[in-house]
Amino acid sequence: MAGEHGGGRRGGESRDPPAAPVRVLQSLRVKICEAKNLLPYPGPNKMRDCFCTVNLDQEEIFRTNVVEKSLNPFYGEDFYFEIPRMFHSLSFYIYDKSLLQRDLRIGKVAIKREELCRFYGKEPWFPLQPIDSNSEVQGKVHLELKLNELITDNGSVQQLMVHIVECEGLPLVNGQSCDPYASVSLVGPSRNDQKKTKVKKKTSNPQFNEKFYFEVTRSSSYTKKSQFQVEEEDIEKLEVRVDLWNNGNLAQDVFLGEIRIPVRVLRNDSSHQAWYWLLPKDNGSKSSKYDDLGSLRLSICYTEDYVLPSDCYCPLKTLMMKSPDIKPITASAAFILGEICRDKNDAILPLVRLLLHHQKLVLFVTTIAQLDLNDTQEANTIFRGNSLATRCMDETMKIVGNHYLKVTLKNVIDEICESPKPCEIDPNRLREGDSIDNHKDNLRYYVDKVFSCIVKSSMSCPTVMCDLFSSLRHMAVRHFPNDRHVQYSAVSSFVFLRFFAVAVVSPHIFHLRSHHPDAQTSRVLTLISKTIQTLGSVGSLSKSKTSSFKEPFMCEFYKMFEEETYTADVKKFLEEISSTESKEPSGMSESVILKEGEMYKRAQGRTRIGKKGFNKRWFSLSSREFAYHKQKGETCLVCNREVTTCCQLFLFFFLCFLSPYSFYDQGL
Repeated sequence: MAGEHGGGRRGGESRDPPAAPVRVLQSLRVKICEAKNLLPYPGPNKMRDCFCTVNLDQEEIFRTNVVEKSLNPFYGEDFYFEIPRMFHSLSFYIYDKSLLQRDLRIGKVAIKREELCRFYGKEPWFPLQPIDSNSEVQGKVHLELKLNELITDNGSVQQLMVHIVECEGLPLVNGQSCDPYASVSLVGPSRNDQKKTKVKKKTSNPQFNEKFYFEVTRSSSYTKKSQFQVEEEDIEKLEVRVDLWNNGNLAQDVFLGEIRIPVRVLRNDSSHQAWYWLLPKDNGSKSSKYDDLGSLRLSICYTEDYVLPSDCYCPLKTLMMKSPDIKPITASAAFILGEICRDKNDAILPLVRLLLHHQKLVLFVTTIAQLDLNDTQEANTIFRGNSLATRCMDETMKIVGNHYLKVTLKNVIDEICESPKPCEIDPNRLREGDSIDNHKDNLRYYVDKVFSCIVKSSMSCPTVMCDLFSSLRHMAVRHFPNDRHVQYSAVSSFVFLRFFAVAVVSPHIFHLRSHHPDAQTSRVLTLISKTIQTLGSVGSLSKSKTSSFKEPFMCEFYKMFEEETYTADVKKFLEEISSTESKEPSGMSESVILKEGEMYKRAQGRTRIGKKGFNKRWFSLSSREFAYHKQKGETCLVCNREVTTCCQLFLFFFLCFLSPYSFYDQGL
């Protein structure tokens, strides 16, 4: 590639500066649709409680909700992920949830990275494959092979040198980095010479750098009859086999993968050096009946974007920056880009980030929102479509409103998820002995608590969101001057319908929770979200609010909230967040958690045999400090408050969280 070499020297000319490298940005958008015909559970109750995980190599990056008592679970969950590293395969695992034991893996779908493009924009059914130790192989090994001919007093002897240089990307074993070693064998019809490397401790990328020598005996004479025939026959039947193992100490060693290389591919006195992907044992020799395990329907969109140096995009950037001032707005570059892209999310997210950074987002969104208003005939359908304006608003609220959600809802969401009270009010879902009145009281307690947190949070609402809400509110009033509720519905259709209600029902998407809630908690959050969404409608519907519910039991439950105080609180809240008056951003004065999670920290100064070299710790990076704790919620062990430029450090720590195999605490 041109980017890998500098310019050549010509005569007396100075060397041209090297070309800037081209970055490759990988992204993955997946929809986990449904599974069917899963293997029944042995016993009288054949149903299973299943969930699905998405794994990059063997690192889990997403999991769905648990679907209870079904062999044909429907998930319907979308997931977007920006991939920070190279990977070999993308895998999907179906688990059977267990309360007392370890979750049981039923089957998996594994797709190599180079094959992902075949499924772009499709929703095929993938047969589930069985899971065993061989199917979990990952990583690669760097080898150097050389075949030399030696002349001795006894005849011709060929010597094979096998150099085990290093390995990369070996899997975790029991959640920790493995203790790998390599077994090197020269295998033939009548021989199996085996040698081993030293064990490397606690690493997924061992550096072996060990050489092994094997002798291949030849004919003792140099007659024309035997010399070449014997060599060719011997070479044809020999192969080098390299097996990777995890040293189990007192337990059984765990197989990590193997490679096989025929010696016949080597030439005398020439070195053969290459990386090899590790493979399972007897790869391709066994056929499995995958259909017996069931199937999984997936939509996979894997994208590789080649990014040039930023200077190359200056003309495009200038064109985009002029978009808010173009008349009509439909002729602007930003609008056209948002309309012509096959996947609008690919255009809207970078567009919002660019305009937001240069403080032109409010003007652009306001202008394109006017197009929506021009096509809206009834006030009760205002901003309910999926247009460019509403999509830009959605992305803006996700970007600038993340901290707002955390200071507003995280504590109450944690309370609901960690100790959920029974809240089922659907008579068809109640179990024997359940009290629907008690469940209604529990649900009302949660709704009141969430509602109170929301309507008291106006001072924490980000300025950009307030400016957008203010513009939308005044535009709606001008367009529907005779509707006294439209000023509220223009704002509530975003802040309640597309922001708070979505965050309540899917807290993991907005990083309010690290994992998808279980089925019972998810049901509680769904009922809360439905009620909050209706409470926020503020009478914009000409008919009764209870008629907006499809379920009769929700209509009955909502009658508990028909007091005028709820409507008054919502109106007051919507007026405050759509006001242009300056207010003190009290929420931003608090420490903002940028990222938190578990990593492995190397323990320093330990030399005793048997002492663990790595400990699992809970790390937290905020706008003020970087700290770690023994467990989440416990007293801080080490805290660095000298973080003055968190923005510069954030990328480093973020990448550490994405690959939490080891972390060194030197300098903290």
